[in-house]
Amino acid sequence: MRIGVLGAGQLGRMLALAGYPLAHSFVFYDMSGSPSAGIGETLVDTAGTQVDDFLTRVDCVTYEFEHLPVNIAEQMANSKPVYPAPRALEVCQNRVLEKTLFGELGIPTPEWRLATSAESLQAAAETLGCPVVAKSVTEGYDGKGQAVLRSPEEAAAAWAHIGHDKLIVEKFVNFHREVSIIAVRSQAGELAFYPMAENAHHNGILRYSIAPAPRLSNETREEAERYIRALLNELDYVGVLTLELFETDNGLVANEMAPRVHNSGHWTMEGAYTSQFENHIRAVSGLPLGNTAARGVSCMVNIIGEHGDTAKILELPYTHLHLYDKEERAGRKLGHVNVWADSYDELVWRVRNCASFLPGAPELNCSLTKG
Repeated sequence: MRIGVLGAGQLGRMLALAGYPLAHSFVFYDMSGSPSAGIGETLVDTAGTQVDDFLTRVDCVTYEFEHLPVNIAEQMANSKPVYPAPRALEVCQNRVLEKTLFGELGIPTPEWRLATSAESLQAAAETLGCPVVAKSVTEGYDGKGQAVLRSPEEAAAAWAHIGHDKLIVEKFVNFHREVSIIAVRSQAGELAFYPMAENAHHNGILRYSIAPAPRLSNETREEAERYIRALLNELDYVGVLTLELFETDNGLVANEMAPRVHNSGHWTMEGAYTSQFENHIRAVSGLPLGNTAARGVSCMVNIIGEHGDTAKILELPYTHLHLYDKEERAGRKLGHVNVWADSYDELVWRVRNCASFLPGAPELNCSLTKG
C-alpha cells in the first residue's frame, strides 16, 4: 500500500521504518518547508497547492503532526481515506473543543475558563485561584504557548508572553505524576492498549518515559482504558491515539490527547512485542493489530539539543539508540535511547548511566527515585 503521511518529521520517519517490512511505501506531505524525515519521497508544499498531486501518489493518508490546516485533511478525505478522520485533528488542535469533548464523555479535566484579553485572564485567575496555567487555545506543544500564573497580577505579562488572542486558563492540578496511555483502533474496530507509561518532563519537554508505569493499580489502568476507549469510539478512530493524564488522590485527570504516535510511546520500539509505529501502520492499512504487551521494563530517554557521546551509549549492552539525522540546536529533539532492564531497580541504574553521556540531561526524577 502507498501511505501518505501529513508531516515529515521524526515520527513520520519512524512510521516509514516500521512500514517498509510490511511492503508499504511512503510519501510525505510537508507544509513547513523544512522536512526532516530523510526517508521515502517528500512533497514540499508550503502554499497548499499540490494536494491533488500528492493524492495521486497514495492510497490512504495519515499524519504524524497535528498542527496543520484541518481544511487540507478534509479536502484529502474527499478523495482518499484519511486515518484518523479529520475530526480528531480538529479537536486536538483546539483546547476548547478538546476540553468540551472530554466533558461530554465524562473524562475529568482541570477546572478551566476561556480568556480573550489580559483582563479576562486576570479575572479567570482570580475566580479559579492561583496558581493557574494559561495555554494558547491552538498551536501550543512541548511547553510552548504556556505560562504559569502565581498571582492574578501576573496576567498582563503572561498574556504578552504567550501572544495569542484566546487562552485556556486551567486551575493547577495537585498531582503525584503524569502518566500516559497509548491505544490503537483498527478499521474493524479492534482495540488494543499499551501498558501505561510514567513521564518526567523538564522545562516543558518530555525527558523520560518509564513503562510499564511502576506501582500502577488495576483500578487506575482500567480508568485510563475506559477514558481512551470512549474517545476512540466517539471519534470512530483508526490508528494510534495518546491520552496524557495526571494521577491524583481522587483518580485520573486528563491533560490532553494526541491523534498520532507519541514521544511517550517510543519505548515500544524495543520494549513491546509490536511497536506503536507498526501498529499504527497496521491499523491504517487494514491489517490485524499486533501484540501490545511489554517485554520487560523500559525507559525512553530523549536526546535534546546535543547528541552527546553516542559511541559510549552504543557500548552499553542494554540500550537501543535512535537518531533522527538532525543538526544540534538548543531544545531540539535529536533522537532517543531506549533502555531495557529486568527490574525497576536495575532500570534506574541503567538510565542514570546512559544519561551521564548526554550533556544537559536532567536527573531522573520519578516515582522510582522518590522512595
